[in-house]
Amino acid sequence: MIIARTPLRVSFFGGGTDFQDYYKRGYGSVLSTSIDKYVYVMVNRRFEEKIRLNYRMTELVDSVEEITHPTIKEALRLLDIQDSTEIGSIADVHSNGTGLGSSSSFLIGVLNALHCYKGNRIDKERLAKDACHIEINMLNEPIGKQDQYIASYGGFRFIRFNKDDSVSVEDVNAPPEALSDLSSKLMFFYTGISRKSSQVLKGQKENIDKRLEVLDSMRSIAERMRHEISRGRVEEFGEALNESWQAKRSLAEGVSNDIIDSYYKKAIDAGAVGGKVLGAGGGGFLMFYCDEEKQDSVKKALSEMREVRFGFSRGGTEIVYNDEMEKCNNHMPKN
Repeated sequence: MIIARTPLRVSFFGGGTDFQDYYKRGYGSVLSTSIDKYVYVMVNRRFEEKIRLNYRMTELVDSVEEITHPTIKEALRLLDIQDSTEIGSIADVHSNGTGLGSSSSFLIGVLNALHCYKGNRIDKERLAKDACHIEINMLNEPIGKQDQYIASYGGFRFIRFNKDDSVSVEDVNAPPEALSDLSSKLMFFYTGISRKSSQVLKGQKENIDKRLEVLDSMRSIAERMRHEISRGRVEEFGEALNESWQAKRSLAEGVSNDIIDSYYKKAIDAGAVGGKVLGAGGGGFLMFYCDEEKQDSVKKALSEMREVRFGFSRGGTEIVYNDEMEKCNNHMPKN
């Protein structure tokens, strides 16, 4: 039995500039962090000569080609695993359109666990590249690259997507007290609205040519706030979130809606400085930056939604249990 634990993420600034159609014109950049909510993937060798998958559904098949789950199927193909295998998963937060990058975290966890299952040594860059290859090239998902990289590396990161398709992942060396201050001022509310992110992202991707100035502005905000946080300054974070959210709303139809706009206005009127919908938009989690003395007012204004506390996490995907330790104990180099 092998268990991989992979963090979910909160993307602050720059989302949309990680699309190849945008960064091929120059570069893209995002500011993002992993959080203390996780996806767990279990891999085990089966006695019976069948492949068994346990996620929201259960599959019991004779071969990889019969699998219906697209990312697991492509991961098994990529690693050339054909034998009797069982793969299961559980998560701290359900994966149905929450905006926390769960699909990519799940795939990163699957790849990490399967590499360990085969006894491979694998680094974080390779995991992220393989996940991008599966989701973008093999499955033609209309997505960017930020979720795969933050899930693999973890931590509070500034990620740059270069014209030559290389990706630079930099630790934001912020003073610990600044990150603690920022964390205490962020509030997260679950809207209860689930949506298929690919529908919203498809519209964003198709509109890139028409929204270059908006995306350039969002990239600049990510870079500016990276420098502010590195200097221990979080005072401008809320206003930058609001500026970025107003820009993001214009990227495509479906990023926001009347319900989300109403929640956003209530939070701002109650004392929040700024916020955004996490992920592609249209539903999932709303995040707000709010001074602690005004947070009770915001909670009251948004009482019909469930508040969830998220903390920042330092690590990316990792093997947390392995009963074949001689194969891949500490198999992933630290980054």
